[in-house]
Amino acid sequence: MQTIQNQLIREIRRLGLPVEFALVLAGELKTEKMIRRMVGYLRHMEEASPEEIADEMLAILADRDTWREKKINEYYNARYNRYLNEK
Repeated sequence: MQTIQNQLIREIRRLGLPVEFALVLAGELKTEKMIRRMVGYLRHMEEASPEEIADEMLAILADRDTWREKKINEYYNARYNRYLNEK
C-alpha cells in the first residue's frame, strides 16, 4: 500500500498542495483500491482546489458505501430465499 500512497502524495504535490493533505486523503480512503481511484482522478487534473479533491474523495466513499450496501442486501436476500425454499 505504501507505493500507491506515494503516488497519491506525488499527485497532490504536483497540484501544489501539502503532503499532509495527501496523508489525510489516504487515511480516509483506507484501501488501496480507493486510493488508486483517487490517484486516477488526480492524474487527469491540471489544477484542483482542495475542496474539489475532497468532494471527489466523498464521492468515492459514497460509491463504496453503495456497493457495500448492495452486497449486504444481496446476501440477506439470498438467505431469505433459501429460507423460503426450505419450507
